[in-house]
Order: sequence, then C-alpha cells, then structure tokens
Amino acid sequence: MRRNVIFWLLPALVPLALAVCMALGAAGLGIPSLQDATGRAVFTLRINRVLAGFTVGAGLATAGVVLQALLRNPLAEPYVLGVSSGAGLGAAIAILSGAAAVSCLATPGLAFVCALVTLTIVYSLARSGGHISIYSLILSGVIVSSVCSSLLMFLVAIAPVEGLHNIMWWMLGDLQVSSGGLFLACAALTVAGMLCIWLMAPELNALTLGEEMAHHVGVRTRLAVTLGLALATLTTAAVVALAGLIGFVGLIVPHAMRHLVGPDHRRLVPAAALTGGMFLALCDAVARTLIAPREIPVGVVTALIGGPCFMMILRRRKRGWIEG
Repeated sequence: MRRNVIFWLLPALVPLALAVCMALGAAGLGIPSLQDATGRAVFTLRINRVLAGFTVGAGLATAGVVLQALLRNPLAEPYVLGVSSGAGLGAAIAILSGAAAVSCLATPGLAFVCALVTLTIVYSLARSGGHISIYSLILSGVIVSSVCSSLLMFLVAIAPVEGLHNIMWWMLGDLQVSSGGLFLACAALTVAGMLCIWLMAPELNALTLGEEMAHHVGVRTRLAVTLGLALATLTTAAVVALAGLIGFVGLIVPHAMRHLVGPDHRRLVPAAALTGGMFLALCDAVARTLIAPREIPVGVVTALIGGPCFMMILRRRKRGWIEG
C-alpha cells in the first residue's frame, strides 16, 4: 500500500519541484517579471535550464535502472562503468572538430558510438569464465574511464583557446542550453530511449533473476541484454552530449526508488525517471544559488551527494546486506 501511494504521488510532485526550481534565482525566490525584455530573457533561460535538468536527470536515472537490472547489482551506473566518460569523449570530439556546428545530431551520434565502444571494452575486461564480478566491473570501469578522461584532457590541451572555458565547464556538468536544435535532438533521443526501456520492463524483471532463469521463462536473453545495454548507452550518450559529465544520478535514484516503489520495472522505470529529473533540477537550483552570483557546476553537487552514497552502498554490499 505504501509503495502504491509513493508511486502515484510522484507525478504530483513533479510540477511542484519544477516550480520551486523556476522560482529560485540569484536574487532569491521569485519569478522574473515578463513585462520587460530582461525579465523575459531570464525567465526563458531558467525554464530552458530546468527542462534540461529534468530531461538529463530522467535519462541518467533510467540508464542506471537498466544497467543495475542487467548486471544484477545496485552499484552499476553509467558514470561508474565509464559509459559517461566514453560519451563525453565522443561529444568533445564532435565539439572540437566542428562537427557539432554542422549538425545537431553529430554530438549525440559520436557520443553514442564512443560510449558503446567503452561499455564493450569494460564488459569484456570484467567478464571471466562467463561470470562478471562487480569488483572487476568497477575496476574495469575506473581504468577505461581514466583512459577516456586522459584522451579528453589531451583534446582540451591541444584545442584553441577560444571556447576552452565552455568545454571545461561542460566537462563538469552544464545545463545551460546553448542550442535549441541540440536540446530537441538530445531530448527526443532520451525520451525514445526511456520509452523503449519501459516497454522492456517484463524482460528486465526476468533478467534480474539471472539469464538462465530468464531463458526458462521465454526471454531471448542475448537479444534482451544487447538491446538493454544499447538503450542505456543511447540514453546516456544523449544526455552527456547535452549537459556533459554528471555523475551518480544513475546510482542514487534507482537504488532509492527500488526501496520505495519496489523492484517491478513497470513501476521502477517511470518512478526513477521522474525522481531523477526532479533530483537533478533541484541540484542545479542549488548549484546556481548557493554562492550566487557565482555558480557551481551541477556535476560537483551530484558528486558531493553521490560519493558518500556510493561508499555506503559498497560497504553494505561488502558486508552482505545486499545480494548481487
């Protein structure tokens, strides 16, 4: 009963949370006046940023749900597994090469390709004798993520000085929408990925029991795992292309929602998407108001929250409180 109440309460909380984010600004709480050009410009910037935060948070949380289901471990998420770093590398290549200026699909497209390659490498390194240890998976993710980060820093080091500040800010997480076309393209890819993931909910429920058990109940496990990983990678690539590297949303939110609404992915996927969107939008509101008029990258805020949560979950798992 409690889980039902929480599940149906979430859609009602979304407008309230987004309204609070809209009202928070450097000058305090309040909606900018629409009577003058400056007020309208500030209002437009805020609404674009809130919508971007909600979209990115929803995408990261949904990707985290899929990875945790397929790998059967609550520690799996795009940032930890290096998928975000791979997507960031691809997006940076598109931005610095000028391809992003040619087409709004270039950035998410290259981000998706690099993220898919990264996930394949991490998965291959962690797989031993048909079994994947979560510790080897995390270690592989850290190693591959470090390589991607090094390559990304190399590209930044040889990039022209113009726009260097924007690239560095983007690497730390930036929800300021720079292009309407890019936002629409990334939002469309994110929504499409999340919808396909939700349609896979029965398969995800079966796969959480193990591939062998899922096969016995009629799931084409190889196809389902491949499709699930591809959709998680696509969603991650789209949001990274839009907002840069933002970590731990895909870890915290799915883990919390699994306790609050249950493990059924028909509920868990939409609950995580709504909560992830609200969480990141609120983190961004804190980032732009905490030391106003200066601003903190939203990735710093999520890392400060997510880091201790990650250590807590890892410690609980090590003690055997959570089954892999």
